[in-house]
This record gives sequence, structure tokens and C-alpha cells, in this order.
Amino acid sequence: MTRTEAKALGGEGVSDAPEPEVTAALTGLLDEFKGFQRDMSQKVQQQEERLTMLDRKSFTPGRPVLSTTATDLGALHQKAFADYLRSGEDAGLRGLSLEGKAMTTTVSADGGFLVNPQMSDRIRGVLRSTASIRAVANVVNVESGSFDVVIDRTDLGTGWATEAANFAETATPQIERISIRIYELAAMPRASQRLLDDAAFDVEGWLAERIANRFARAEANAFILGDGIDKPKGFLSYNKVANGSWAWGQLGYVPTGGAADFAPSNASDAIVDLVYSLGAQYRANATFVMNSKTAGAVRKMKDADGRFMWSDGLQLGEPSRLMGYPVLVAEDMPDIAANAYAIAFGDFHAGYTVAERPDLRVLRDPFSVKPHVLFYASKRVGGDVTDFNAIKLLKFATS
Repeated sequence: MTRTEAKALGGEGVSDAPEPEVTAALTGLLDEFKGFQRDMSQKVQQQEERLTMLDRKSFTPGRPVLSTTATDLGALHQKAFADYLRSGEDAGLRGLSLEGKAMTTTVSADGGFLVNPQMSDRIRGVLRSTASIRAVANVVNVESGSFDVVIDRTDLGTGWATEAANFAETATPQIERISIRIYELAAMPRASQRLLDDAAFDVEGWLAERIANRFARAEANAFILGDGIDKPKGFLSYNKVANGSWAWGQLGYVPTGGAADFAPSNASDAIVDLVYSLGAQYRANATFVMNSKTAGAVRKMKDADGRFMWSDGLQLGEPSRLMGYPVLVAEDMPDIAANAYAIAFGDFHAGYTVAERPDLRVLRDPFSVKPHVLFYASKRVGGDVTDFNAIKLLKFATS
């Protein structure tokens, strides 16, 4: 009989204490519940600690609240840069330099600010589309003050070997290292402060156009005629020798047969000789380079069958062609004259390298010419011949 049944029958001396089985079950249940509470408290505490650490990493007092999209960052940088051009206020640019590192908006250590990406692309687009050697040369971006090109300028010697005879030593190729220094190219347009204060004035567009035009003219001249002193070295600044006497470090030329013009008869033969003076490995990617006056004279030439050697491009933007090769009209090439090297032909991608720093800086100067504001824009660029085999010249002379 259980304690409960005994009590119901009126049994004396029966205790009201719970049975040992019930007590053990209740104790176990309470222990499990307390353990569950401890586990939940620990998990909640750990979650709160993780959230706190994450919040500390993502929050910096005084940091500007910016959108995470590239479009919004670009718009904010464009506005901040416009404020800098108009008033010299640079707070927005300094904030963006910390927030948008991937967009190359850092503050220059020695003054001035990098232009916004849209403006930089606009200027570079003009430079690429200008009639300059840049359009056909090898263009590389560098982060240092020079760019080294290593050229293997001779062939490896070979010979036929027999089973018994000794094999003689063959010629060893020669390695040439050409170092292209980077120079600073600058422009400094000015505008009145009143004009800059005018909200309707597109200061960025005006500045980009002025910078691009000035840079394009300076580059185009230097890549052809530059003497290498504080500027790129142009390919026409090197010594020229008759192609039969050519040696590395010089440019070979072919004479026209006329003292200061093409030969009086079979004038087009000089163009043919120029084309085939260039090695076959370079002709596939070769381009003619001449100015407008020379192009006007050459496009009148006909071959032995009376067909014009010059043909215009069939589509808009396609270059004209001479003997099937594209023509780059570069106004810095010399005019036809006695002993002038008025036409060049070659693979300029192999023969000439343009090395440049990708950054473009603008420094605002409101003090030097008050009430006008000067904008000193600068970029760093260099250029030099890197393969003397790849470029040939036409000399307007009898020999």
C-alpha cells in the first residue's frame, strides 16, 4: 500500500513528505532548467559581444556617411572637386580620399589634388584620339620615375652539326637596356573668380578641354622632335644614316632621288623602296607618318598602271591608306624640303614607347594673378625609341 492509500484509509503516523522518486525527478528537472538558462545566457552574451565588436569596426566618430555604390562615390567626388576648383574648399576631397581609396582620389603629398575619374578619362580620351605618335606607339603606365625596356637586338647563332665533327661556338645574342625617363608635362590656364562663382559655368569641362589641348600639342611635338632634355626624346632626334649603313642606335633612311622633292620621274618608286626597307616582321603592323602638306603631295601619286597609291578610309574614323598601310597625319613632321625627313614608316608599337604616370594633378592658385585664379595641371610622361629596326625614314635628297 502506498503512503497516499494509507492516508486515505485514516492511517495514523503517515508522513506528508513527497516520495523519493518524485523528489529525484523534480530535482533533475530543475537542474536541467538551470543548465538551459546558463547556456542561453552565455549565447546571448556572446552574440552581444560580437555585435559590439562589429559596430566598433564599422563606426568611426566624425566619419562622413557615404553611399557604398561607385556611382554615388563618383558623384560626391565630382561635387567635391568642383567645390575645390571654384572656391578652394578641400574638405570634401579630404573626406573622399579616406573613404574612396579605390577610386584614386588621394590627396597629393606636395599639394594639389588628383582630378576626378570622369575628368581624367575625358582628358586621356582626347590624348588617345589626337593625331600623335601616341595613337600608334606602345603606351605603358608606370609608378616609378623611369621605365626600363630590355631588347634582344641580335639573333642567336645556329649551324649545321654532323655526327663526328666538332661544333663551333655560335654567336651570342646582345641584350640592350633602354631606360625611359619620366618628365613632368604641365599646363596652367586661368579663369576669373567671378566666372568661377557663376553656377552656370562648367568649370570642369572648361578645365578638361584646356588641359587636354595643351597636353596633346606638347606631347605630339616631343614624341617626334623632342631632344630628351626635360622632355621625351623624339624619334627624329636620333642620327640618321643610309639604310645600307644602318647600325643600332641610328635610324636608317631611303633617299627620294630628288634634291628637295620626289624624283622627277617614277616618283612613287621612293615610297615602294621605303616600304621594303623595313623588315618583313615589322611591315604587318606598320604605319606611315607625315604632315598634311606632305600627304597632299603623296596622295596625287599614281603607280605604273595609273592607279592612285592613296586610298581614303571606307568608314568614318578609319585612317587613309598608302600602298595598303594606314597613314597617321602628324603636323609636327617636317615639310618637304632639302634633306628633310618628311615621311616615316614603321611599326611604332614596337619602335616607340610612351611611358606615363596614370595620375593627373590640379593645383589651384588664387594669389599670383588676382582677381584671376590659376590652375596648374600636371602629369608625368616620357617617350623614346625602343627598337631602331622598326622605323625607317624617307629623306628628300639625291642620296
